[in-house]
Amino acid sequence: MGLRVLAAMSGGVDSAVAAARIAEAGHDVTGVHLALSANPQSHRTGARGCCTIEDSRDARRAADVIGIPFYIWDMAERFQRDVVEDFVAEYAAGRTPNPCLRCNEKIKFAAVLDRALALGFDAVATGHHAKLADGVLSRSPDLAKDQSYVLGVLTREQLGHAIFPLGDSTKAQVREEAARRGLTVADKPDSHDICFIADGDTRGFLAKRLGSAPGQIVDQEGAVVGSHQGAHGFTVGQRKGLHIDRPAADGRPRYVLSIEPVSNTVTVGPRSALAVTTVRCERPIWNGPEADGPLTVQLRAHGEVYGCRYTQDGDELVITLDRPATGVAAGQAAVLYTGETVIGSATITSAA
Repeated sequence: MGLRVLAAMSGGVDSAVAAARIAEAGHDVTGVHLALSANPQSHRTGARGCCTIEDSRDARRAADVIGIPFYIWDMAERFQRDVVEDFVAEYAAGRTPNPCLRCNEKIKFAAVLDRALALGFDAVATGHHAKLADGVLSRSPDLAKDQSYVLGVLTREQLGHAIFPLGDSTKAQVREEAARRGLTVADKPDSHDICFIADGDTRGFLAKRLGSAPGQIVDQEGAVVGSHQGAHGFTVGQRKGLHIDRPAADGRPRYVLSIEPVSNTVTVGPRSALAVTTVRCERPIWNGPEADGPLTVQLRAHGEVYGCRYTQDGDELVITLDRPATGVAAGQAAVLYTGETVIGSATITSAA
């Protein structure tokens, strides 16, 4: 007997094919588009932005082709509070958040899943590129599109009610299938960057919400080398857009090493000073099997993978890397793997 499945349909090719596969497998599928913007634009700007009126129409057309019921759920208020306001607050606190990760955690697999279960659905299906078998999350075979990292914050219970139908497919295969199925989104560009900052200007977006807060840019010795209009406009590892007045003595580029929100100070230095081997984290979530074999950790979306080991003391997780990593930022997630399988995650608080 088939499951009652709620298919989250963004208006893109991945979620359309995911819904089609679930329906074809004999499940009772209902499509839902999440309206996340209080004032949606009519059209996307290339591959930027999402949740436009055009996206909701694309999702509805896909549902019609598949032959499933379709609804639009207004999640704009929840999205504004749990994702957008959280994003701004994290930057104001000197951290670098990942809003896609937060959206998966708070919207798609908290708010939506809770409502779906309350309405009698058994599971929520999405177009994420990740494998999920018996509640165990693993990487997609298409490593360039793998989204296991941004799903690594989900709990065992949430994964137990999730379905990722694209788990064994590459993006090219998904597009080919969409064309075969007559889905008009087959060639639609992928959305990227931060969906609620359609023009891609994160610094401008934050400046509008946090205002101008002039401060100093200093080197490792504390000498002032420049000024800024708000520490929230920077992230650890950043090289471009620093507008430093005094070049380094060796002529080499400088990078953001740390952000201190209380004093509103940004510290810069050479790339070598970014290297860290100890990553401290909080709020660990253990959602996978016991580690079987060597561990690796991913410290940012589509970032490098590092061999590691860890110790846990209450709510703190200390990860020791086998080799130095650079650009590790507080606020990002550290997702632990054994082989291709996710075993857990935690939020980075500091690195040294």
